[in-house]
This record gives sequence, C-alpha cells and structure tokens, in this order.
Amino acid sequence: MPAIVAASALVLAGCSSPGGDAGPTKITFLTWTDDLAVQQAESMIDAFEEENPDIEIVLDTYPAGAEGDNIVKTRLATGEMSDVFLYNSGALMQALNPDSTLYSLADEPWMAEVADDFQAAVATDQGVYGAPTGTAQAGGIIYSKKVYDELGLSVPESWGDFMANNEKIKEAGITPVFQSYADTWTAQMIVLGSFANVTAVDPDWAEEFTAGKRKYADEPAFAGFEHLQELADAGLFNEDYASATYNEAVGALVEGTAAQYPLLTNAMIRNVRQNYPDAIDDLGIFPIPADDPADTRLTMWQPNALYVPASTEGEKRDAALAFVEFFNSPAGCEIQNESEPGGPYVISSCELPEDVAPIVTDVEQWFDEGKTGLSIGFLSPVKGPNLENILVEVGSGISSAQQGAEAYDADVKKQAQQLGLPGW
Repeated sequence: MPAIVAASALVLAGCSSPGGDAGPTKITFLTWTDDLAVQQAESMIDAFEEENPDIEIVLDTYPAGAEGDNIVKTRLATGEMSDVFLYNSGALMQALNPDSTLYSLADEPWMAEVADDFQAAVATDQGVYGAPTGTAQAGGIIYSKKVYDELGLSVPESWGDFMANNEKIKEAGITPVFQSYADTWTAQMIVLGSFANVTAVDPDWAEEFTAGKRKYADEPAFAGFEHLQELADAGLFNEDYASATYNEAVGALVEGTAAQYPLLTNAMIRNVRQNYPDAIDDLGIFPIPADDPADTRLTMWQPNALYVPASTEGEKRDAALAFVEFFNSPAGCEIQNESEPGGPYVISSCELPEDVAPIVTDVEQWFDEGKTGLSIGFLSPVKGPNLENILVEVGSGISSAQQGAEAYDADVKKQAQQLGLPGW
C-alpha cells in the first residue's frame, strides 16, 4: 500500500545518524528460536535493510513457552529488552505490565487499518501496544485426510464420535492422537482449543471468570481437562509422547503413522510447507468436539504481535517503528504469505494468496457456518503461566483431570491477584 511506504519514508527521515557519517542506526529484533520464525525474520530483515540502508538490524532469539515468557518479563523489567520483539497477544501480553514496559503504537497512522478485535487483544485503557504479524488462526484437531479416507471415517461432530474414530484408528495400527510433550506448549490444545465450546454453553463465562466467579474445575470448562485424561487413559497417544517433539509430530501426521494432532493452524501449515510441501493438501482441521454436537465450535486465536519496549528511545525508537510498520507493508505482506497463512489477516494492507491450504478452507467453512469463537486469551487478561506443565502431567497420567483443573485454578488466581483484578 503506497501510504505505508510513504509513511515509512517519513519515519526514516529521522533515523539517519547526525551528519551522515556515524554509520547506520543499529537495533535488535527478538523472535522465537524455531527455524520457521528465524527464517521469516531473516527474510524480513534483508528486505527491510535493502530499502533502508541507514538501519541495521541484529537478530536475537528466545524459546517459546513458559521459559520464553520468563525471559521476556525479565528483560522488560531490567530495561534490557530488544528494540522490537515478537510475542503473544491477549492475556500473556497483559501480564507484561504493558503500560509501564511497552511503547504505545496507538498514534501510528497504519493502526487505523488494524481490526478492532486485534487492537483489543493488545490494548489497555492507556494504549495499544502491538502490531499484528501473521494471520488469525484456529486451534483444533489437525487430521490426515488420507487416513480418514482409507478407514472410511467422517469428521466427528461430538466427543463420542471422536472417541469412536480413535478406536477404529487404533485398531488399524495407527496412532490416533499424537502428543509432543518435549515441546510443552503443544500440550495445551485439548483444553485451550475447547474454549469456543465453553462459550457456546455459557456466553458469559469469560467475563465471569475474569471477575473470579467461574472455575476450570467446574463444567463446562472442566470438560477440556476431562477429555485429555480420557484420551490418555484409553491409550490413544503415541508411546513416546513424553519425549516426542513438535517436528516429530508433524512428520508422523504427514507420513500417516499418526492420524490426528491437536495444534494451531499456523504452526502446522508453516512446518508442512517447509518440510513436506507435497503433503499440504492431505491435511484438514476440525474443532475439538463438544459432548453435545450442538455446542461444537472452532476456537480462534488472534495473531501474535510485534512490540517496542518503552526503554527504546530516540533514533532507535524511530528505526524500530519503521521496522514494525514494514511487516505489514506490501513487501512485508509478501514475506508473511511465504510462511503460509493459517487464517485471515487482521490488517487491511495484507491479503491472503489465492492458493491457501485446505486447512484454511476448512477454517473458512466453520466461519461461514457461524460456528467459531475466540480463545479465552482474547476475552480475559487472566492466564496462568503453568498451564502447559499442568496439562503435561494430566496427559501423562501423573495428575487426574480434577487435580489438574484445581491446580490451574490456583495458578490463575495468583496471576489475577498480580493484575489487581477485583473478585480474586
């Protein structure tokens, strides 16, 4: 979009070193350690630096999950955060104390092109702190269409249907549901991906939860914990679930040794496009099924976001803002499309390519039917930091569903109290 390019040029006018003889302005960009995130970052940096020779960007990385959350919080608290960093939107952003640690992007001209739902996911009453990167995405059961076709299975509409499919898959000698607890963040999908089913039953659940009046140890939210235990008790996971990785899970699904893997669409599509490009058409997605088929909904996530810390100032801030803006410029959108979108964009400057994966088509179908809902992380600022570890224990049989749900209720209580929310 020409307006974005022009705006970038105006921003960069202030980024050159005084007198033009002190070299480029150098800033740092922090992204996740996985290969796909690094490759996109490198491509984005190369394209940006080619258009903006007065700015040099140094790439840094950090792990996803709880370990990464702690790194981000520590760097922000000590004033040592990179000048631009990639992080979650929604509840995890709220836990960063954004009014004190982040620079507000509310007055940036391109913010008018960003969807209101996304802005709400990166905002407080005092500012809007994140810029979108990537697309909205769905969380559910990614499945092998080949396995389903070979076994004559239909997409399940209820949890009972899902468990019946799992038994047929197991009888065929194929892993029904792959789990990859070496990458603990992947353990959360059965619970988090069920949240649209919760709001289908109780539309006020997120609001009442934020007020301290709803618990995960009670229905309808307890169903996610209960279903995870049921899968584990039935022996439906791969034998090496405790040590298996996300990359191994994707490989098993593509190769047909596993039939289903609970995951976010972006995480699946990007990995398959890079490592198994010929297999992308063999995969689809359906929601985590509810007990009652009338309540089955596909849970949606807003995109991740780019942030500029409050500690970045002067020429470095100008350069950081220009880099953030570049992500959603025409050149930046092209690079994002190379990573294969997992859903719709939330900024009007970016458009989906025509040849989207069938998984995205599946997501669009659930949208068209009005059977989607937002993840809890975009409806409430409360998310306990230990959910992934709690769910690893439930999925491993170390803790029961009831114990896990009660542990998570205690976990979120601490976080709600830290946020100063009433009712906790």
